[in-house]
Amino acid sequence: MLLALFAACAPEQALMDPALFKADVEGKHVELYTIRNGGLTLQLTNFGARVVSLYTPDRNGNMASIVVGHNNLQDYITPPGERFLGACVGPVANRIGNASFEVDGVKYGTPVNDNGKNTLHGGFIGVDNLVWDVREVCDTAVTLHLLHPDGLEGYPGNLEMNMTYALTSAGEFKVTYSATTDKATPVNFSNHPFFCLGGEGNGSVEAYKMWIKASHYLPIDSLSIPTGEIAPVEGTPFDFRTPTLIGARIGQDNMQLRNARGYDHNWCLDKETDGVELVCRVEDPASGRWVEVLTDQPGLQFYSGNFFEGKEKGANGNVLGFRSSLALEAQRFPDAVNHPEFGNSILRPGEEYTQTCIYRFGAE
Repeated sequence: MLLALFAACAPEQALMDPALFKADVEGKHVELYTIRNGGLTLQLTNFGARVVSLYTPDRNGNMASIVVGHNNLQDYITPPGERFLGACVGPVANRIGNASFEVDGVKYGTPVNDNGKNTLHGGFIGVDNLVWDVREVCDTAVTLHLLHPDGLEGYPGNLEMNMTYALTSAGEFKVTYSATTDKATPVNFSNHPFFCLGGEGNGSVEAYKMWIKASHYLPIDSLSIPTGEIAPVEGTPFDFRTPTLIGARIGQDNMQLRNARGYDHNWCLDKETDGVELVCRVEDPASGRWVEVLTDQPGLQFYSGNFFEGKEKGANGNVLGFRSSLALEAQRFPDAVNHPEFGNSILRPGEEYTQTCIYRFGAE
C-alpha cells in the first residue's frame, strides 16, 4: 500500500538549527532555509547550494532525514570527510581527464584534485565551495544565483547560473538549472545528495533494490576516467534493467568494480525523448521508502559510497560508514569535453544551458 507523503498525521521532526548555519563567508552572508510541501521537509544552505536535510516518512509514517548532512556550517567549510554532501557540483560535474581540455583550439588547465591527475567536480573550489545569492524564497521553493567568474580555476567565461530547489505536492524534490556565458566553456551541472533511505545510518545500500533504464554504461580506467567505450550492460554487474539488489553483484571479481571499489560509473540512459523521463528507482525493503529519478539528461552516475570512512554523519549525528548511502547524479557524460563521441558539452555565448532533475519519494 502506497503511503501518502502528504499525510497530515506524520509525526513532527526535529530540524537542523538555523543558528548553526548563520555566518559570513568570503564577505557573503550564509543562512539555512527550510521549505515544506505535504509530507516533505527540506533544509538547504546557500553555501554551495547544499541540501542539508530531507525528511520523508517511512511505511509506518515515521519521519527521518534520508540524506547525509552535517548539523553545522563549519563542517561544510572544512569537511571532516566527504566534501560534496548535498551540494550542487560544477561548473563541470564528474571528472575531467588529465585536468585539461580544449575549446576552439585553445587548451585550458584545471586543478588536479582527483587521483593525482584529474579534476573532480570543478576543482578545489567548484560551485560547491562558493556562496550563492538567494534571489527568492517561498514556503515550497528557494531560487539561487551564482556568477562563476572568467578564469576561476582555469574555466573560461563569466558563467551566470540560476538554480531553483522546489518541493511539489506530488512528493517530489525538483531541481532546475539554467546558465549563460560570455565565452565558450564546458558546462555540466549535477546535484549530489547522498541518500540513506533507512534514515540516519540505518542499513546498507547493498540491501537496496535498484532499477536503471539503461542498456549501456561507460567503462572507466584505473583513475576513474571513461575509456571512451560505450559498453552494453548485458551479462555484466551493471545490468539493472530488471530491479536487482545492489549487493547482489557488487562483490564480483570484475575489473570495472575493482577500478571504482564498487559502483561509481555513468549509465547511458535509454531516453525516449529529450524531456524529463523516469530513469531510475531505488527501494529500501526495510523502511519501505523509495526514490525515483526523473531527468532530461543523457547520463546517470551511480556511486555506492565506496570511500566513506565513518566521518560522515546523518542529521542527528549518527555515523555513516562504508556503503551506508548512495548518490544518483543526473548529468551529461563525464569527461565529455575530451570525448566528442559523448556529445556536446560546450555552452556558447547566446545559448542557454537548462537542466531539470526530479527526485520523487514514497513508501510502501
